[in-house]
Parts: sequence; structure tokens; C-alpha cells
Amino acid sequence: MTSGMNDMTKAREAKTQIVLITGASSGVGLHTALAFARAGFKTFASMRDLSKRGELDALAEAEGLSIAVERLDVQSHASIASCVEGLLKTHGHIDVLVNNAGAGFLGSVEQTSEEDLRRIMEVNFFGVWNMTKAVLPGMRAAGSGRIISVTSVGGLIGQPFNEAYCAAKFAVEGMMEGLAPLARRLGVWVSLIEPGPINTEFVNTVRATSQQTLARLTPPYDALLGAYMGASSTVFAEHGQTGAEIAAIILDAANADRPHFRYVTSPFARAVVKPKVVDYTGDSVVDAFAARLQ
Repeated sequence: MTSGMNDMTKAREAKTQIVLITGASSGVGLHTALAFARAGFKTFASMRDLSKRGELDALAEAEGLSIAVERLDVQSHASIASCVEGLLKTHGHIDVLVNNAGAGFLGSVEQTSEEDLRRIMEVNFFGVWNMTKAVLPGMRAAGSGRIISVTSVGGLIGQPFNEAYCAAKFAVEGMMEGLAPLARRLGVWVSLIEPGPINTEFVNTVRATSQQTLARLTPPYDALLGAYMGASSTVFAEHGQTGAEIAAIILDAANADRPHFRYVTSPFARAVVKPKVVDYTGDSVVDAFAARLQ
């Protein structure tokens, strides 16, 4: 295994690594694009709405970084195919996929419409599934690659008023835990990034939406959500990470010779999932099933 890993490392170092990042218009995705570009990756930052590229372009220009911005809607099979096939046709390989695009929603089962539920699942789960399915054949053929998906502690621990969001993240966790042993045998390493609270524009948007939800609620949900949001505000203020901190962890996972399956990104996040998780890295589960494939 060590010899094989050394061969993989040499192969990765022999060519310019190409990374494709979804949801890169702001927050973790934006900082991830900057981090990979600084590290010398040929970086393709994708987003659904190209009118939101201004901040990324400005920051890249200020640092003299080369970042290509691609239009990509993870809810569209045609958009995924166009982006991935275009990169493969032009460059021949995609070495790292960062599944970062996501959608937040706050509301219990009773407040979640069918439309909201399907939107959350489409972006947070089916988008990850379809992006992974699109890049995997090329990585399999090359015998190398990294698929890194940003989930959440909400993928391990269900949280009130986050039923739809947690359901989607749980689904990604199950998908990737099932895929990881098989992908490893094909030379592809799968990792999950599981942050706790992050202070980004994504979170600000969810908070704003939650205030709208709170205004519409009737007893007993109004008081329950008010209490939950009050406690959550304290948690974000005291323990929230930055998008740049999460991006650094994603880059570490991409560069590691033998990346962990799971990266719980802070001491606070590890404390949250501790009652449910014995092995924070998740490696023991993947190792056990990978051994069955030998």
C-alpha cells in the first residue's frame, strides 16, 4: 500500500492538479477557491449565478491569483454535464471535486412545504450525488482523484427546526460512507468536511430566513424557535469558524497522501457529535469495508 501511495503521490505531483469547486460565489466555497489557487492548483470555481462572481474576482485579482469561474447549477443535469465534460475535453482530467454548493432552510416538518423539502434535497443531496457521478469515471480511469464534500455536524446529529437540512446531509453522509471503500480500491479518496457553526454569508441568509419563519409561526412553535435561535446565536458568536478556516481544512484533505474520511472541523463540533461518534475520522469504518474488497 505504501508503494502504491507513493506512486499516486508522484503521479499527482507530475501534473498540474485541477480542482472543481461548487458553490464558490461566497463563504466557504469562495475561500476554498482562493486557498487552492494559492497552493498552485488550476482552480475552477463554479456558481449558479455568474452575477455573484464579483467578490471572488476582486479578491483573486488583488492577490494575483488565476481562478476560472464556471457557470454550474448542481440542480441541472445538463449544466453538470456541460461543465464537467467541457473541463475534461479541454484539460483531460479533474483531480479534485469539492462539493460545496448548499441550501439552508429553517423550519420544522409542519412548516416545511413540499417545494422547500424538494429544493433542499435537490441542492444538498442530489447535487452532490450527480456531481460525484459525473467526475468519478474520469478519476477511475486515471486511478486517482479526491472527492471532498462539505456536509455539517447536522449530517451526524439531527437538530430541531433543521429536519429537511439534516435529512439531506444525513443522506450525503450515507452515500459517501458507502462509496468510500469502493472508491479507494479504484484510487479515489473520499472525504467529508463537517463544520459546526460557521460565520459566513450562507449562515446570515439562513438567519434572515429564520426571522421570516418566526414571524409566521403560531404557538407552540413560535416560542420554541425563538428559544432555539437565541441559543444558536450565542453558539455562533462563541464558537463560529470562518470560511477561510474551513477552506484550509479542505485543502489539507486534498493534499494528504492518505486523507481521513471525516474531518470534524473544530473542538466545539467534535463535542457536539461526541455522543454519537467513536472514531472522529471515520477511517475505521471505511478501512473495514475496504478490506472486504481486496
